[in-house]
Amino acid sequence: MEPPKNRINLNPISRLRENPQRSIEPYVRKGQVVADLGCNTGFYTFALADCVGPQGTVYAVDLNEGYVRALIKKGEERGYHNIEWHAESASDMSFIKDESVSFVLANGLLCNVPEIVERELVVNEIQRILKPEGQAFISLGGVSPVFGFVGRTEWGRILETFIVKQKGGFIQKWAAVSKKNNSRYIAEKDARSVKSPRFLKLRRRAGES
Repeated sequence: MEPPKNRINLNPISRLRENPQRSIEPYVRKGQVVADLGCNTGFYTFALADCVGPQGTVYAVDLNEGYVRALIKKGEERGYHNIEWHAESASDMSFIKDESVSFVLANGLLCNVPEIVERELVVNEIQRILKPEGQAFISLGGVSPVFGFVGRTEWGRILETFIVKQKGGFIQKWAAVSKKNNSRYIAEKDARSVKSPRFLKLRRRAGES
């Protein structure tokens, strides 16, 4: 399936004014199995659940147990039965079978993973769970790479692991990709993550370690 022009908003502030289902529906179809990695507050999770319908499944994965507990409650209140919630790291998704997922959303996930070894595992897990004909939308969020843990060089190496259908420009780092057979991302272990002092200061203000 040829990917559409990107309509997934990378900015967590401005996207609050948008309809998430309209943004996500070009990527998914009824009955599909999809995964929302780093689902956070669930902005796209419920939209994905609506798009795949009762016969589909959404794996919603986030390391923050507080987010997941709140989303489970919200899902129960809204009557959703097609979402599987997992308070786990996307670096180990053994609860998802190999090549079983039609679409993976990892919007702003990798740039928030501080350890390069863990980012390597996340990328390879995305490759593992994607169907041969599946696709993924990955991004570094709505800010310049200097504010996250992934630099431009590493971003380029990550994209080499996939077949790139579409990608953003110099500022906004996003890509619609598909599985590349027998491909495995091997991170440069001696490379340091991008850790801008300003970025780390913002994380501390937000109460993160």
